[in-house]
Amino acid sequence: MEIMTGILNRISDGFWNEDVWLPPNTTWKDISPGSSNDVHYTNSKHLYIPIPLAFLMLGLRYCLEKYWFAPIGVSLGIKNYRPKKAPSNAILEKAYSFNRKMNHKQIQGLAKQLDWTERKVERWLRLRRSQDKPSTLVKFCENAWRCLYYLTSFIYGIVVLWDKPWLWDINECWYTYPHQPIADGVWWYYIISLTFYWSLCVSQFFDVKRKDFWQMFVHHIATIILMSFSWVTNLHRIGSLVLIIHDCADIFLEAAKMAKYSGYQKICDVIFAIFTVLWIITRLGVYPFWIIRSTSIEAPRIVPMFPAYYIFNGLLILLLVLHIFWTYLILKIAYKALNAGQMEGDIRSSSSNYSEDSKSQ
Repeated sequence: MEIMTGILNRISDGFWNEDVWLPPNTTWKDISPGSSNDVHYTNSKHLYIPIPLAFLMLGLRYCLEKYWFAPIGVSLGIKNYRPKKAPSNAILEKAYSFNRKMNHKQIQGLAKQLDWTERKVERWLRLRRSQDKPSTLVKFCENAWRCLYYLTSFIYGIVVLWDKPWLWDINECWYTYPHQPIADGVWWYYIISLTFYWSLCVSQFFDVKRKDFWQMFVHHIATIILMSFSWVTNLHRIGSLVLIIHDCADIFLEAAKMAKYSGYQKICDVIFAIFTVLWIITRLGVYPFWIIRSTSIEAPRIVPMFPAYYIFNGLLILLLVLHIFWTYLILKIAYKALNAGQMEGDIRSSSSNYSEDSKSQ
């Protein structure tokens, strides 16, 4: 037992090597909570707080969707359509769980095994697939929850950062680093944001299935790691700027989906246009030319570089790569919308069956 404990301690000491995580001539004791009467440093143990809070947030989301968003959706004329259920069949259910899109040979094999016609098997599969599709009301509620969160988070971020010097001069993120106190408002901004992204990592497996499922999952994990890195190494100033940039456009993305599901096509088109402009300005303009320019060019001139900083900057660049991928999807939708006269199909992370739904409405 003692040998195992010693091995784990050596691994931990090696992982948290000060030469890797901190600027030269800085130790963990220098930036630990309570090490200074003048500077209130971040506490790495606080990174555990968002994990249980994520389940409380999921509970809040459930209540809001059931008792607020769903009634609003119904009042807007959205029907909670529930398709006819496929008859219970253990053999077909097992086959369906392994492969939802079967080829002709597989259907033939199941028909022989059940002594059914191929057409009957195909009808059962259609019913089963339809049974798994979420209703428009469910999708509306999901987008309403995200829209509310992004709106609240963005407003809160503006209020918290408005009087902070680094909002107006990004070089303030690097002056006196790493000896920078964390304000109470920024502390809550981080904790609430981490709570939201942890909740997304859980809910993503139960929410509406999306075409960019794994890209979004990588985005959530990268965001959590990025925020955790910035918290541990006291880079919370630049982290708070990244958060506020990301919340802005997403408000209109979710609002456009809500308008689409509610049947307000013209409103959807207008909101989607606003979203597209804001997305390009913030994700491909402000983010790379303000944030990444500062982290890649200006920061090395002010702060002595250290290995963990390059990891931090690499994650920021990874997010930019995802932004470029999503911008391609957004512009693709915008192009089709101009040709069709209205917005059709997916909006970045729309459900995989969104195109089919829009055609049938």
